[in-house]
Amino acid sequence: MDSKQTPILSANARLCALGALVHSLDKGKPLDSAWAQDRHFMNLGPSDRAFAQLLVKTVLRRMGQIDAILNQFLEHPLSPKSSRIMHTLRLGVAQLIWLETPPHAAVHSAVEMTKQLKMDKFSGLVNAVLKRIAREGRPLADGQDAAKLNTPGWLWQSWEKAYGAEVTRRIADIHLTEPPLDITVKSGPAAWAETLGGVVLPMGSVRLRETRNITQLKGFNEGYWWVQDMAATIPARLLGDVHDKRVIDLCAAPGGKTAQLASAGAKVSAVDRSKERIAMLKTNVHRLKLQAEYVTTDASKWLPAFAPDAILLDAPCSATGTLRRHPDVAWHRKPEDIARLRETQAVMLRHALAILKPGGTLVYAVCSLQPEEGEQQIQQLINERKDVSLLPIRAAEFGLPAECVTPKGEIRTLPCHLSELGGMDGFYAARLKKE
Repeated sequence: MDSKQTPILSANARLCALGALVHSLDKGKPLDSAWAQDRHFMNLGPSDRAFAQLLVKTVLRRMGQIDAILNQFLEHPLSPKSSRIMHTLRLGVAQLIWLETPPHAAVHSAVEMTKQLKMDKFSGLVNAVLKRIAREGRPLADGQDAAKLNTPGWLWQSWEKAYGAEVTRRIADIHLTEPPLDITVKSGPAAWAETLGGVVLPMGSVRLRETRNITQLKGFNEGYWWVQDMAATIPARLLGDVHDKRVIDLCAAPGGKTAQLASAGAKVSAVDRSKERIAMLKTNVHRLKLQAEYVTTDASKWLPAFAPDAILLDAPCSATGTLRRHPDVAWHRKPEDIARLRETQAVMLRHALAILKPGGTLVYAVCSLQPEEGEQQIQQLINERKDVSLLPIRAAEFGLPAECVTPKGEIRTLPCHLSELGGMDGFYAARLKKE
Protein backbone atom coordinates (compact mmCIF):
# COMPACT_ATOMS: atom_id res chain seq x y z
CA MET A 1 0.00 0.00 0.00
CA ASP A 2 1.17 3.47 -0.84
CA SER A 3 2.66 5.05 2.24
CA LYS A 4 0.96 8.30 1.33
CA GLN A 5 -2.44 6.67 1.86
CA THR A 6 -3.96 6.34 5.28
CA PRO A 7 -5.82 3.19 6.38
CA ILE A 8 -8.11 5.23 8.60
CA LEU A 9 -10.83 6.82 6.50
CA SER A 10 -12.66 10.00 7.36
CA ALA A 11 -16.43 9.77 7.86
CA ASN A 12 -17.08 11.29 4.43
CA ALA A 13 -14.64 8.92 2.75
CA ARG A 14 -16.36 5.93 4.38
CA LEU A 15 -19.72 7.08 3.05
CA CYS A 16 -18.25 7.60 -0.41
CA ALA A 17 -16.85 4.06 -0.40
CA LEU A 18 -20.21 2.71 0.73
CA GLY A 19 -22.04 4.80 -1.87
CA ALA A 20 -19.80 3.42 -4.61
CA LEU A 21 -20.69 -0.15 -3.62
CA VAL A 22 -24.40 0.68 -3.57
CA HIS A 23 -24.08 2.34 -6.98
CA SER A 24 -22.20 -0.61 -8.44
CA LEU A 25 -23.63 -3.72 -6.74
CA ASP A 26 -27.19 -2.67 -5.92
CA LYS A 27 -27.89 -0.48 -8.94
CA GLY A 28 -25.68 -2.31 -11.42
CA LYS A 29 -23.95 0.84 -12.68
CA PRO A 30 -20.27 1.23 -13.63
CA LEU A 31 -17.95 2.00 -10.75
CA ASP A 32 -16.27 4.84 -12.65
CA SER A 33 -19.55 6.73 -12.85
CA ALA A 34 -20.03 6.37 -9.08
CA TRP A 35 -16.95 8.46 -8.42
CA ALA A 36 -17.70 10.94 -11.18
CA GLN A 37 -21.23 11.61 -9.90
CA ASP A 38 -20.39 11.87 -6.19
CA ARG A 39 -19.66 15.51 -5.30
CA HIS A 40 -18.62 14.46 -1.79
CA PHE A 41 -15.94 12.21 -3.29
CA MET A 42 -14.62 15.04 -5.44
CA ASN A 43 -14.27 17.18 -2.29
CA LEU A 44 -12.15 14.60 -0.45
CA GLY A 45 -8.46 15.16 0.07
CA PRO A 46 -6.07 13.21 -2.19
CA SER A 47 -5.22 10.64 0.50
CA ASP A 48 -8.85 9.88 1.38
CA ARG A 49 -9.84 9.75 -2.27
CA ALA A 50 -7.06 7.33 -3.21
CA PHE A 51 -7.72 5.03 -0.28
CA ALA A 52 -11.50 5.02 -0.82
CA GLN A 53 -10.93 3.88 -4.41
CA LEU A 54 -8.43 1.23 -3.35
CA LEU A 55 -10.79 -0.03 -0.65
CA VAL A 56 -13.77 -0.36 -3.00
CA LYS A 57 -11.72 -2.10 -5.68
CA THR A 58 -10.34 -4.49 -3.04
CA VAL A 59 -13.90 -5.38 -2.01
CA LEU A 60 -14.88 -6.01 -5.64
CA ARG A 61 -11.74 -8.03 -6.42
CA ARG A 62 -12.10 -10.14 -3.28
CA MET A 63 -15.87 -10.25 -2.88
CA GLY A 64 -16.11 -14.01 -3.30
CA GLN A 65 -13.65 -14.54 -0.46
CA ILE A 66 -15.14 -11.78 1.68
CA ASP A 67 -18.67 -13.17 1.42
CA ALA A 68 -17.48 -16.70 2.14
CA ILE A 69 -15.79 -15.46 5.33
CA LEU A 70 -18.82 -13.42 6.38
CA ASN A 71 -21.10 -16.40 5.85
CA GLN A 72 -19.12 -18.28 8.49
CA PHE A 73 -19.69 -15.58 11.11
CA LEU A 74 -23.24 -14.46 10.34
CA GLU A 75 -25.82 -16.67 12.02
CA HIS A 76 -28.42 -15.68 9.41
CA PRO A 77 -27.99 -14.10 5.97
CA LEU A 78 -28.85 -10.41 5.88
CA SER A 79 -31.97 -9.49 3.93
CA PRO A 80 -31.69 -7.52 0.65
CA LYS A 81 -33.14 -4.53 2.53
CA SER A 82 -29.99 -4.55 4.66
CA SER A 83 -27.59 -4.39 1.72
CA ARG A 84 -25.87 -1.30 3.15
CA ILE A 85 -24.99 -3.23 6.29
CA MET A 86 -23.62 -6.06 4.15
CA HIS A 87 -21.50 -3.56 2.25
CA THR A 88 -20.31 -2.05 5.55
CA LEU A 89 -19.19 -5.50 6.67
CA ARG A 90 -17.45 -6.09 3.32
CA LEU A 91 -15.54 -2.83 3.67
CA GLY A 92 -14.53 -3.86 7.17
CA VAL A 93 -13.29 -7.30 6.11
CA ALA A 94 -11.28 -5.84 3.20
CA GLN A 95 -9.53 -3.46 5.60
CA LEU A 96 -8.86 -6.09 8.23
CA ILE A 97 -7.47 -8.83 5.98
CA TRP A 98 -6.05 -7.22 2.84
CA LEU A 99 -5.33 -3.56 3.59
CA GLU A 100 -3.75 -4.03 7.03
CA THR A 101 -5.90 -1.43 8.75
CA PRO A 102 -5.49 -1.62 12.54
CA PRO A 103 -8.38 -3.75 13.86
CA HIS A 104 -9.67 -1.11 16.29
CA ALA A 105 -9.86 1.45 13.47
CA ALA A 106 -11.59 -0.87 10.99
CA VAL A 107 -14.16 -2.08 13.54
CA HIS A 108 -14.81 1.37 15.01
CA SER A 109 -15.29 2.99 11.59
CA ALA A 110 -17.76 0.27 10.54
CA VAL A 111 -19.80 0.69 13.73
CA GLU A 112 -19.81 4.46 13.27
CA MET A 113 -21.05 3.95 9.72
CA THR A 114 -24.12 2.09 10.94
CA LYS A 115 -24.93 5.15 13.05
CA GLN A 116 -24.40 7.48 10.10
CA LEU A 117 -26.84 5.32 8.16
CA LYS A 118 -29.32 5.54 11.06
CA MET A 119 -29.23 1.74 11.33
CA ASP A 120 -28.03 1.62 14.93
CA LYS A 121 -29.81 -1.68 15.55
CA PHE A 122 -27.07 -3.38 13.52
CA SER A 123 -24.20 -1.80 15.46
CA GLY A 124 -23.84 -4.74 17.85
CA LEU A 125 -23.88 -7.25 14.99
CA VAL A 126 -21.27 -5.33 12.98
CA ASN A 127 -19.06 -4.91 16.06
CA ALA A 128 -19.22 -8.59 17.05
CA VAL A 129 -18.73 -10.03 13.55
CA LEU A 130 -15.78 -7.81 12.64
CA LYS A 131 -14.06 -8.35 16.00
CA ARG A 132 -14.23 -12.12 15.43
CA ILE A 133 -12.92 -11.74 11.89
CA ALA A 134 -10.07 -9.56 13.17
CA ARG A 135 -9.05 -12.49 15.37
CA GLU A 136 -9.85 -15.44 13.13
CA GLY A 137 -10.24 -14.18 9.57
CA ARG A 138 -6.71 -14.17 8.19
CA PRO A 139 -6.11 -17.96 8.53
CA LEU A 140 -9.46 -18.52 6.82
CA ALA A 141 -8.50 -16.25 3.94
CA ASP A 142 -5.11 -17.95 3.58
CA GLY A 143 -6.85 -21.30 3.14
CA GLN A 144 -9.30 -20.17 0.46
CA ASP A 145 -9.10 -20.83 -3.27
CA ALA A 146 -8.92 -17.10 -4.03
CA ALA A 147 -8.84 -17.37 -7.83
CA LYS A 148 -11.98 -19.49 -8.03
CA LEU A 149 -13.97 -17.83 -5.25
CA ASN A 150 -13.52 -14.37 -6.75
CA THR A 151 -14.57 -15.41 -10.26
CA PRO A 152 -18.29 -15.87 -11.00
CA GLY A 153 -18.90 -19.53 -11.82
CA TRP A 154 -20.24 -18.99 -15.34
CA LEU A 155 -17.15 -16.96 -16.29
CA TRP A 156 -14.79 -19.58 -14.88
CA GLN A 157 -16.56 -22.31 -16.85
CA SER A 158 -16.55 -20.33 -20.09
CA TRP A 159 -12.80 -19.57 -19.82
CA GLU A 160 -12.01 -23.16 -18.90
CA LYS A 161 -13.82 -24.31 -22.03
CA ALA A 162 -12.03 -21.76 -24.20
CA TYR A 163 -8.52 -21.73 -22.71
CA GLY A 164 -8.18 -24.75 -20.43
CA ALA A 165 -7.94 -25.12 -16.64
CA GLU A 166 -4.35 -23.93 -16.20
CA VAL A 167 -4.74 -20.73 -18.22
CA THR A 168 -8.09 -19.97 -16.57
CA ARG A 169 -6.43 -20.06 -13.16
CA ARG A 170 -3.62 -17.81 -14.39
CA ILE A 171 -6.21 -15.30 -15.66
CA ALA A 172 -8.14 -15.38 -12.39
CA ASP A 173 -4.94 -15.03 -10.33
CA ILE A 174 -3.77 -11.89 -12.11
CA HIS A 175 -7.25 -10.35 -11.73
CA LEU A 176 -6.52 -10.10 -8.01
CA THR A 177 -3.66 -7.67 -8.55
CA GLU A 178 -3.70 -3.91 -9.06
CA PRO A 179 -2.88 -3.30 -12.74
CA PRO A 180 0.06 -1.16 -13.81
CA LEU A 181 -0.42 2.15 -15.61
CA ASP A 182 0.53 2.20 -19.29
CA ILE A 183 0.92 5.27 -21.45
CA THR A 184 1.26 5.77 -25.20
CA VAL A 185 3.74 8.46 -26.18
CA LYS A 186 3.82 10.41 -29.42
CA SER A 187 7.55 9.76 -29.77
CA GLY A 188 10.65 8.83 -27.79
CA PRO A 189 9.32 6.08 -25.47
CA ALA A 190 12.77 5.37 -24.01
CA ALA A 191 13.26 9.01 -23.03
CA TRP A 192 9.81 9.22 -21.48
CA ALA A 193 10.36 5.96 -19.60
CA GLU A 194 13.47 7.49 -18.03
CA THR A 195 11.69 10.78 -17.27
CA LEU A 196 8.65 9.16 -15.65
CA GLY A 197 10.38 6.24 -13.98
CA GLY A 198 8.96 3.52 -16.19
CA VAL A 199 9.98 0.79 -18.62
CA VAL A 200 9.41 0.42 -22.35
CA LEU A 201 7.21 -2.58 -23.18
CA PRO A 202 7.74 -4.84 -26.21
CA MET A 203 5.15 -2.99 -28.29
CA GLY A 204 6.41 0.49 -27.45
CA SER A 205 4.12 1.49 -24.58
CA VAL A 206 5.66 2.91 -21.42
CA ARG A 207 4.68 1.17 -18.20
CA LEU A 208 5.04 3.21 -15.03
CA ARG A 209 6.36 1.44 -11.98
CA GLU A 210 4.03 3.31 -9.63
CA THR A 211 0.42 4.40 -10.11
CA ARG A 212 0.29 8.15 -9.52
CA ASN A 213 -1.92 11.14 -10.22
CA ILE A 214 -1.40 11.31 -13.96
CA THR A 215 -2.38 14.96 -14.29
CA GLN A 216 0.61 15.89 -12.15
CA LEU A 217 3.13 14.01 -14.28
CA LYS A 218 5.51 15.75 -16.66
CA GLY A 219 4.21 15.86 -20.20
CA PHE A 220 0.50 15.41 -19.40
CA ASN A 221 -0.58 19.04 -19.73
CA GLU A 222 1.71 19.49 -22.72
CA GLY A 223 -0.02 16.60 -24.51
CA TYR A 224 3.01 14.39 -25.09
CA TRP A 225 1.26 11.15 -24.05
CA TRP A 226 -2.02 9.55 -23.04
CA VAL A 227 -3.09 6.63 -20.82
CA GLN A 228 -3.77 3.41 -22.73
CA ASP A 229 -3.21 -0.22 -21.80
CA MET A 230 -0.59 -1.96 -23.91
CA ALA A 231 -3.14 -4.39 -25.38
CA ALA A 232 -5.50 -1.54 -26.31
CA THR A 233 -2.84 -0.10 -28.63
CA ILE A 234 -2.86 -3.14 -30.89
CA PRO A 235 -6.12 -2.69 -32.91
CA ALA A 236 -5.18 0.73 -34.37
CA ARG A 237 -1.72 -0.50 -35.27
CA LEU A 238 -3.22 -3.34 -37.32
CA LEU A 239 -4.35 -0.80 -39.93
CA GLY A 240 -0.73 -0.19 -40.87
CA ASP A 241 0.28 3.05 -42.56
CA VAL A 242 -2.71 5.39 -42.28
CA HIS A 243 -0.99 8.64 -43.21
CA ASP A 244 -3.39 10.87 -45.21
CA LYS A 245 -6.00 8.09 -45.26
CA ARG A 246 -9.63 8.56 -44.27
CA VAL A 247 -10.21 6.40 -41.21
CA ILE A 248 -13.40 6.04 -39.17
CA ASP A 249 -13.07 5.14 -35.49
CA LEU A 250 -16.44 3.67 -34.52
CA CYS A 251 -17.34 3.66 -30.80
CA ALA A 252 -14.33 5.92 -30.37
CA ALA A 253 -14.54 7.18 -26.78
CA PRO A 254 -12.58 7.71 -24.58
CA GLY A 255 -10.20 8.41 -27.45
CA GLY A 256 -6.98 6.43 -27.14
CA LYS A 257 -7.37 4.82 -30.55
CA THR A 258 -8.46 8.11 -32.14
CA ALA A 259 -5.28 9.68 -30.75
CA GLN A 260 -3.16 6.86 -32.16
CA LEU A 261 -4.67 7.26 -35.62
CA ALA A 262 -4.47 11.06 -35.63
CA SER A 263 -0.89 10.96 -34.35
CA ALA A 264 -0.04 8.64 -37.27
CA GLY A 265 -1.37 11.22 -39.74
CA ALA A 266 -4.81 9.78 -40.51
CA LYS A 267 -7.84 11.92 -41.28
CA VAL A 268 -9.96 10.54 -38.46
CA SER A 269 -13.70 10.67 -37.93
CA ALA A 270 -14.42 9.69 -34.31
CA VAL A 271 -17.96 8.34 -33.88
CA ASP A 272 -19.76 7.67 -30.60
CA ARG A 273 -23.42 7.81 -29.60
CA SER A 274 -22.83 9.42 -26.19
CA LYS A 275 -22.59 13.22 -26.01
CA GLU A 276 -20.75 12.95 -22.71
CA ARG A 277 -18.21 10.50 -24.09
CA ILE A 278 -17.67 12.57 -27.23
CA ALA A 279 -17.08 15.63 -25.02
CA MET A 280 -14.48 13.65 -23.04
CA LEU A 281 -12.88 12.47 -26.28
CA LYS A 282 -12.67 16.05 -27.58
CA THR A 283 -10.98 17.17 -24.37
CA ASN A 284 -8.41 14.39 -24.62
CA VAL A 285 -7.62 14.96 -28.29
CA HIS A 286 -7.42 18.74 -27.76
CA ARG A 287 -4.93 18.25 -24.90
CA LEU A 288 -2.83 16.15 -27.25
CA LYS A 289 -2.89 18.92 -29.89
CA LEU A 290 -4.27 16.51 -32.49
CA GLN A 291 -7.05 16.90 -35.05
CA ALA A 292 -10.17 14.80 -35.61
CA GLU A 293 -13.76 15.09 -36.78
CA TYR A 294 -16.35 14.29 -34.09
CA VAL A 295 -19.70 12.67 -34.85
CA THR A 296 -22.30 12.02 -32.15
CA THR A 297 -24.59 9.32 -33.53
CA ASP A 298 -25.48 5.62 -33.51
CA ALA A 299 -22.53 3.92 -35.20
CA SER A 300 -24.76 1.10 -36.45
CA LYS A 301 -26.80 3.53 -38.58
CA TRP A 302 -24.47 6.39 -39.50
CA LEU A 303 -23.97 7.02 -43.23
CA PRO A 304 -20.84 9.11 -43.84
CA ALA A 305 -20.55 11.37 -46.88
CA PHE A 306 -17.49 9.40 -48.03
CA ALA A 307 -16.31 5.79 -48.20
CA PRO A 308 -13.39 5.48 -45.79
CA ASP A 309 -10.14 3.71 -46.61
CA ALA A 310 -10.23 1.96 -43.25
CA ILE A 311 -12.50 1.46 -40.24
CA LEU A 312 -11.63 0.60 -36.67
CA LEU A 313 -14.64 -0.91 -34.88
CA ASP A 314 -14.02 -1.29 -31.15
CA ALA A 315 -17.45 -2.78 -30.55
CA PRO A 316 -19.55 -2.67 -27.37
CA CYS A 317 -18.80 -5.84 -25.44
CA SER A 318 -18.87 -7.56 -22.07
CA ALA A 319 -15.46 -6.05 -21.16
CA THR A 320 -14.44 -9.26 -19.39
CA GLY A 321 -10.88 -8.64 -20.55
CA THR A 322 -10.60 -5.59 -18.27
CA LEU A 323 -11.53 -7.06 -14.89
CA ARG A 324 -8.25 -6.00 -13.29
CA ARG A 325 -9.08 -2.36 -14.03
CA HIS A 326 -12.84 -2.72 -13.67
CA PRO A 327 -13.52 -5.46 -11.10
CA ASP A 328 -17.18 -4.41 -10.88
CA VAL A 329 -17.73 -5.86 -14.37
CA ALA A 330 -17.40 -9.40 -12.99
CA TRP A 331 -20.47 -8.89 -10.81
CA HIS A 332 -22.52 -6.94 -13.38
CA ARG A 333 -22.35 -9.33 -16.29
CA LYS A 334 -24.63 -12.32 -16.77
CA PRO A 335 -24.50 -15.11 -19.38
CA GLU A 336 -27.51 -13.65 -21.19
CA ASP A 337 -25.61 -10.40 -21.72
CA ILE A 338 -23.23 -12.15 -24.11
CA ALA A 339 -25.99 -13.17 -26.53
CA ARG A 340 -27.46 -9.65 -26.49
CA LEU A 341 -24.09 -8.01 -27.06
CA ARG A 342 -23.24 -10.45 -29.82
CA GLU A 343 -26.33 -9.36 -31.76
CA THR A 344 -25.33 -5.70 -31.40
CA GLN A 345 -21.78 -6.48 -32.54
CA ALA A 346 -23.03 -8.39 -35.59
CA VAL A 347 -25.23 -5.46 -36.68
CA MET A 348 -22.42 -2.94 -36.24
CA LEU A 349 -19.89 -5.14 -38.02
CA ARG A 350 -22.07 -5.60 -41.07
CA HIS A 351 -22.95 -1.91 -41.21
CA ALA A 352 -19.25 -0.99 -40.98
CA LEU A 353 -18.52 -3.23 -43.95
CA ALA A 354 -21.37 -1.63 -45.90
CA ILE A 355 -19.86 1.86 -45.59
CA LEU A 356 -16.24 0.75 -46.10
CA LYS A 357 -14.52 1.53 -49.40
CA PRO A 358 -14.15 -1.53 -51.69
CA GLY A 359 -10.67 -2.91 -51.11
CA GLY A 360 -10.60 -1.20 -47.71
CA THR A 361 -9.48 -2.63 -44.37
CA LEU A 362 -11.60 -3.11 -41.26
CA VAL A 363 -10.26 -4.01 -37.84
CA TYR A 364 -12.83 -5.48 -35.46
CA ALA A 365 -11.90 -5.45 -31.76
CA VAL A 366 -13.47 -6.22 -28.39
CA CYS A 367 -11.97 -6.09 -24.87
CA SER A 368 -13.65 -9.39 -24.07
CA LEU A 369 -12.36 -12.85 -23.18
CA GLN A 370 -15.53 -14.49 -24.49
CA PRO A 371 -14.98 -16.31 -27.85
CA GLU A 372 -18.63 -15.65 -28.77
CA GLU A 373 -17.80 -11.97 -29.07
CA GLY A 374 -14.48 -12.53 -30.84
CA GLU A 375 -13.42 -15.61 -32.77
CA GLN A 376 -16.95 -16.94 -33.23
CA GLN A 377 -18.29 -13.56 -34.33
CA ILE A 378 -15.71 -13.27 -37.13
CA GLN A 379 -16.00 -16.91 -38.19
CA GLN A 380 -19.75 -16.51 -38.62
CA LEU A 381 -19.21 -13.39 -40.72
CA ILE A 382 -16.70 -15.06 -43.01
CA ASN A 383 -18.92 -18.10 -43.39
CA GLU A 384 -21.81 -15.99 -44.68
CA ARG A 385 -19.94 -13.34 -46.68
CA LYS A 386 -17.91 -14.15 -49.79
CA ASP A 387 -16.80 -10.52 -50.18
CA VAL A 388 -14.94 -10.46 -46.85
CA SER A 389 -11.67 -12.19 -46.05
CA LEU A 390 -9.43 -12.40 -43.01
CA LEU A 391 -6.06 -10.70 -43.42
CA PRO A 392 -3.84 -12.82 -41.15
CA ILE A 393 -1.67 -10.95 -38.66
CA ARG A 394 1.94 -12.02 -38.13
CA ALA A 395 3.43 -11.41 -34.70
CA ALA A 396 6.70 -10.13 -36.12
CA GLU A 397 4.85 -7.63 -38.31
CA PHE A 398 3.94 -5.52 -35.27
CA GLY A 399 6.47 -6.65 -32.69
CA LEU A 400 3.82 -8.69 -30.88
CA PRO A 401 4.59 -11.58 -28.54
CA ALA A 402 3.89 -14.83 -30.43
CA GLU A 403 1.46 -15.97 -27.70
CA CYS A 404 -0.86 -13.07 -28.58
CA VAL A 405 -1.54 -14.27 -32.15
CA THR A 406 -3.78 -17.26 -32.98
CA PRO A 407 -2.91 -19.86 -35.65
CA LYS A 408 -5.45 -18.17 -37.96
CA GLY A 409 -3.72 -14.82 -37.58
CA GLU A 410 -6.10 -13.10 -35.15
CA ILE A 411 -5.12 -11.23 -32.00
CA ARG A 412 -6.04 -12.85 -28.70
CA THR A 413 -4.39 -11.27 -25.67
CA LEU A 414 -5.06 -12.62 -22.19
CA PRO A 415 -4.53 -10.79 -18.86
CA CYS A 416 -1.85 -13.34 -17.94
CA HIS A 417 0.20 -12.76 -21.09
CA LEU A 418 3.55 -11.10 -20.32
CA SER A 419 2.78 -11.65 -16.64
CA GLU A 420 6.49 -11.23 -15.85
CA LEU A 421 6.04 -7.59 -16.91
CA GLY A 422 2.69 -7.13 -15.15
CA GLY A 423 0.22 -8.59 -17.66
CA MET A 424 -2.15 -6.78 -20.00
CA ASP A 425 -5.85 -6.36 -20.78
CA GLY A 426 -7.67 -9.16 -22.59
CA PHE A 427 -8.45 -8.26 -26.21
CA TYR A 428 -9.58 -9.88 -29.43
CA ALA A 429 -8.91 -8.27 -32.82
CA ALA A 430 -9.24 -9.39 -36.41
CA ARG A 431 -8.15 -7.62 -39.61
CA LEU A 432 -10.59 -7.94 -42.52
CA LYS A 433 -10.52 -6.93 -46.16
CA LYS A 434 -13.57 -6.00 -48.21
CA GLU A 435 -13.07 -7.46 -51.67
